Amino acid sequence: MSTERRKTEHIRICLEEDVGSKTGGNGFERYRFRHLALPETDFAEIDTSTSWLGRRMRAPLLISSMTGGTEEALAINRHLAEAAERRGWAMGLGSVRAALERPELANTFRVRDVAPTVPIVANIGAVQLNYGYGAAECRRAVELAEADALVLHVNGMQELFQPEGNTNFKGLLGQIETLCRSASIPIGVKEVGWGIDGETARRLADAGVSFVDVAGAGGTSWSQVEKYRAAAGVRRAAADAFADWGIPTAECVVEARAAAPRVTLVASGGLANGVDAAKAIALGADVAGFGRSLLGAGVRSAEEAAQTLERIEFELRAAMFGIGAADLDGLRGTRRLVRVAGDA
Repeated sequence: MSTERRKTEHIRICLEEDVGSKTGGNGFERYRFRHLALPETDFAEIDTSTSWLGRRMRAPLLISSMTGGTEEALAINRHLAEAAERRGWAMGLGSVRAALERPELANTFRVRDVAPTVPIVANIGAVQLNYGYGAAECRRAVELAEADALVLHVNGMQELFQPEGNTNFKGLLGQIETLCRSASIPIGVKEVGWGIDGETARRLADAGVSFVDVAGAGGTSWSQVEKYRAAAGVRRAAADAFADWGIPTAECVVEARAAAPRVTLVASGGLANGVDAAKAIALGADVAGFGRSLLGAGVRSAEEAAQTLERIEFELRAAMFGIGAADLDGLRGTRRLVRVAGDA
């Protein structure tokens, strides 16, 4: 099956089927902010601005890599990128592999004209480094998308359940390190919904990656997505056994920050609102990412997408106001995020 057709199926399944992780949550439900009745803060002056990949952002928020490579994806990416520009978010693109294989699809990833000032992150599968891709292809992906960085997604479980998946992940860390040492642009690594633990985050940081996106469990389960693509057989029958597989996002953030204190850390994986984003940053993340929760709005219009982004920003700022954090340093340094009593 062509990459283009596979991407079309992914969009449909994510919009129409129950593909949520069955882990019981993203882990942020185990934490609560302790309300501060006297915040001594003017809500109008709360500052969420930050910098990432050499560009200023109005908020530490990212539209996570989702799609590309089809005409439907072109409209989605442009709607989301326009919304990101309006609201000052970073923009992640889906795997650019489709355009590397078929150059006529390159336009489905080109959004810089509607997002001229925000960070844009190109994306390919890390496993492709074991299937003939190298520095030249990675550089081409970034150039094609006019991006500020490249993220390599690690999706072993998805590839395993994908009928046409690539499952040779042997020696991949060394390949990533070689790429990081030779690349002239920032290289990051992200999971796709099963999480990056502390030990893996440390190994990636030691290999030279610029950022780690933990992409933990609690949002989309890609084994469930691939179940709906698979014909009757072993993979389809086995997928449900892995519906609760993965490390909850909050747990990943805590572990990764402790193990890799200097790496830029992105928290994504089932974040539902700005309060989740605030919790993620309080636990150690630098940026919070939102994926499938934005997809429906991205399908419909840039205006609806921008309204969704605005709502998430308001929730983030409201949470900061509720604990008296006037800026992101105050949020990261808060002692008002506590684990729910009785939660192991």
